Amino acid sequence: MVILVIRHGEAEDETVNVLEPLTSLGIEQSNKMSLRVSRDFPPETIWSSKLQRARQTANILGNTVDCEVKYLDDLREQEEHESDLIFYERVQRIFAYIKENSKPFKRVAIVSHGGTITKLIENFLQLPSNNNVWFHTDNTGIHFLDYHPKADIIRYSNCTRHLNEVR
Repeated sequence: MVILVIRHGEAEDETVNVLEPLTSLGIEQSNKMSLRVSRDFPPETIWSSKLQRARQTANILGNTVDCEVKYLDDLREQEEHESDLIFYERVQRIFAYIKENSKPFKRVAIVSHGGTITKLIENFLQLPSNNNVWFHTDNTGIHFLDYHPKADIIRYSNCTRHLNEVR
């Protein structure tokens, strides 16, 4: 299974309010990303954070590729009261849930947030919770997680450069 991990489009100032919607640029970014994904690697289902900026991005993608979006509260960003370890464990649980419930599919997408994406990739690569690595993702950037549990093979790659190249 290939898992596309996608960061939401640009939102209003997220440092002030994590519930901010996408900006007009964020909508444009989401449209461009969706066209690229639809053309080159369309998912069969989409999992998304419930926070507005991710939900908007996922809805644009879902409408473009004509597939269902499923919303999961645990794909939200780290909360102020949440320790790094608790955040890591939450993302570990939700990632296991997504993999288990995506078995019928060859390609799925996850739309989420920068910190959550880092924790998803850490879990995918089986890195320890205290590794202190950040996987940078631009708005609507895509990470590819190639997961073959029967062959015990995992591959990771980042595809963030495409956004300005899509016409």
